[in-house]
Amino acid sequence: MKNARLDAVIAAIDAANADDPRRTNVGGVPRPYENVYSERMTARLAAMYPGASELLQIAARAQHLRRFDIPRARYPEGRAGYNDWRRACRDHHATLVAAIMAPAGYLADEIAHVGMLIRKEQLKKDRESQALDDFLGKYSQYSEDKLIDIVGKTLKKMSPVGHAAALALDLPERTRALIMAAVAKESEALARLAKVAID
Repeated sequence: MKNARLDAVIAAIDAANADDPRRTNVGGVPRPYENVYSERMTARLAAMYPGASELLQIAARAQHLRRFDIPRARYPEGRAGYNDWRRACRDHHATLVAAIMAPAGYLADEIAHVGMLIRKEQLKKDRESQALDDFLGKYSQYSEDKLIDIVGKTLKKMSPVGHAAALALDLPERTRALIMAAVAKESEALARLAKVAID
């Protein structure tokens, strides 16, 4: 069943992201980076949560909305600068998507909920907030070493291009730390695989 207001918001998000000056090749065709990223987030959400609410669908699509407006280089190097940049980006995404949702007929509380999801607030209280960061929860019974082993095995199945794409994602701090630990642990194996990679 068609959802006119959801379709309108998704189209507006895509139109806003189409201004991204960065390009990534998809099937040999250069496309705006943020359009490709947001489409992949929508596809991942559909695969993991086929019954996702329309508000969660909007949050997934808009979580990098016009991120190119706020370059990382505006903020100092290091963790503090990175965290400040991330907070500024999340506020920016939430503000922009609010301006898109209101004309489409969404109510103030619906808009506020999407903003909360994008800002990753109430992760321990809100079920949909948790859905945007579910990997660690799914494997919470595992030790740190076990999680690093799982990530390492996954990395060895990926190409160097895939590694770069994974690290370019908007990852929670602990998830990124696990990936980097796995990269360090499997550095020799990954270096061997890189020599024979076709991409």
